[in-house]
Amino acid sequence: MKVCMVSYSFYESDNRVKRYAETLARQGYQVDAVCLRKEDFPRHGSLNGVSVFRIQKRERNERGRFSHLSRLLKFLVKSALFISKQHMRQPYDLIHVHSVPDFEVFATLFAKMRGARIILDIHDIIPEFYASKFKVSKESVVFKALALIEKASIAFSDHVIISNHLWEKTLTSRSTKKDKCSTMLNYPDPSIFFTRPRSRKDDRFIALYPGSINWHQGLDIAVRAFAYIKDDVQEADFHIYGEGPEKVGIQRLIAELGLHGRVFLKESLPSEQIADVMANADLGLVPKRNDSFGGDAFSTKILEFMALGVPVVASATRIDRYYFNDSIIRFFEPENVKDLAMTIKELVRSRELRERLAANAKHFITDYTWDKKETDYLSLVNNLVGKKVD
Repeated sequence: MKVCMVSYSFYESDNRVKRYAETLARQGYQVDAVCLRKEDFPRHGSLNGVSVFRIQKRERNERGRFSHLSRLLKFLVKSALFISKQHMRQPYDLIHVHSVPDFEVFATLFAKMRGARIILDIHDIIPEFYASKFKVSKESVVFKALALIEKASIAFSDHVIISNHLWEKTLTSRSTKKDKCSTMLNYPDPSIFFTRPRSRKDDRFIALYPGSINWHQGLDIAVRAFAYIKDDVQEADFHIYGEGPEKVGIQRLIAELGLHGRVFLKESLPSEQIADVMANADLGLVPKRNDSFGGDAFSTKILEFMALGVPVVASATRIDRYYFNDSIIRFFEPENVKDLAMTIKELVRSRELRERLAANAKHFITDYTWDKKETDYLSLVNNLVGKKVD
């Protein structure tokens, strides 16, 4: 069976896409991944049995609405041409399209007409993402138009995977029927995210955030919290690894608050490398806003920190209260800088609390890893293409 993964992302650092692709490759399937290209990466290569085609460069600085849309549309056209050409050479049995954006699913039109089955995997729901990113109302014309595109994209696909149960409720209330959907969290890969001995030997206390630098992620809140307590916990530093449209603003905020040497803004890393960095942290921070998007967007970083044995501080968003409780995460009030600052200070001062949270989370995570869920995905693929999966 020949499968194609399509994602407007960097394949090397997109754990969700890699996990699906490598799962199928281990089953002996021929798997292509069509994705974005970083400056220093080749246009084509092989990674863990997956043929990776990097068809378009991306600069993660889309602060304007039209610059963001133009790059998405460019990728739509280029991926449609690429998939069609590949399908004529050797047909795809299945194409798994990853959203954002959900309209990327239409890049598979030619292949679908020739018999390929299509999965649309909704990582983020676009209308709410747009409203959060550009501060528009749900009553706006643009929001309603995006909801219509969402509905059309889902209708075009043969099956929809949704990345958490709150978004499942949203989508089944406005865009699709429940029997067309599966809900699969972005589970950590246990071959990458596992407890390991610490290699760091310094005497600093490191709080860490790894991930996209978007407004809804609340990195500005965490930076301000560190400014609030920097003199009380002089042994503590905050490290941010990632890229995104708010990165320049975070750099500026660090300078304004005089936090150079205490808050460090670093480049994103591939999964295997960032896992080592995370494992050497003393505390994981997930400071999301509790708005219409961030409040319902599940953070895989929390599960990854748990799998690595690192305690987590997170804002008490709707989604995180849905899945977690106070015995495994130390919550703070969303967007409350002082509450986050005091929570960080408490964790810096209490090794016993950190160890208790990490131990409870380690037990919790045993039911939230990909090795226990991959059979669900393989069964879905089997049902769609009619091939027996061992």
